[in-house]
Amino acid sequence: MQAQTPRPYSSTWHGTGAALLAVVLWALIPLLVASAEGLPPLRLSTLALLAGALATLPMARRRHRGEASWPLSRELAVYGGVSLLIALAVGGCFMSFSLVPAAEAALITYTWPVFFLLASQWLTTKRLTLTTLIGALLAFSGAALLVAPQALASGLSGHWHGYLLALLAALCWALYSLACQVPGYRLSQRLPHMLLIASLITGAASLALEGMSAMPSPTALLATAVLGLGPYGIAMLAWGRALQAPQAQRLGNLAHAVPVLATLFLMLAGVATPDWRLPLSAGLVVWGSIVASAGAKPNAPKGSQFG
Repeated sequence: MQAQTPRPYSSTWHGTGAALLAVVLWALIPLLVASAEGLPPLRLSTLALLAGALATLPMARRRHRGEASWPLSRELAVYGGVSLLIALAVGGCFMSFSLVPAAEAALITYTWPVFFLLASQWLTTKRLTLTTLIGALLAFSGAALLVAPQALASGLSGHWHGYLLALLAALCWALYSLACQVPGYRLSQRLPHMLLIASLITGAASLALEGMSAMPSPTALLATAVLGLGPYGIAMLAWGRALQAPQAQRLGNLAHAVPVLATLFLMLAGVATPDWRLPLSAGLVVWGSIVASAGAKPNAPKGSQFG
């Protein structure tokens, strides 16, 4: 008994580290997308997802001897459903950036951790605590502070389809995170196959909506490869691992740091100028994360209502 005591703590720390790695890699997306300029959004999504599938291929699941296989209907539901979520999340995000101001689209897309945190706590405890709601609002306000001036200055611009695509991406990422918590799914071991299927979905959509395009430049291809390897390869594996850790519903708060880190990376790269809002936003994100985590049930059964 005593030899098994440290294991939950070790698992928690490993899950937190994996979540932080995913957050940092996701924060690099704006820089990488900017480096891949000239590629249509769905074509960029297809190449990035294909690169992610190839990068994570060593993690592909292999069924061991004597291991029970799933019914065909469940295999199709998991592979088809989760792959579609990934395709809609990535494709919707990239398309929204091309249709509306990037700051406004990012603000909407980055609301997915709020959806995930609230849905996760509701499914595990059947209620939402006031503390969690307040913490989620604080963390969201910290991210919104970075882009609110641009959003207020330019208004909604009338491009509702772009904002709806950004909201669709946010909802799909939240649903994907919930799917990672379902016991027995082992999505990290199936991720390469799902990324490949998702790339086929976005590729078909690209041919139908964008047609043929010129060969991308070497710089764009390199940025696309890094985009697939990092944010849509290693990061998704790390996030799936994090959501298998104890008290995984609390890790959704860490994703609120993505817009803050993304802005910091843009500043370091010289794309964005230093702004006084950055430290204030970071403080709100950290404060909100602590408050929301305090409102989560520490012993709530993880994913017990998902399968």
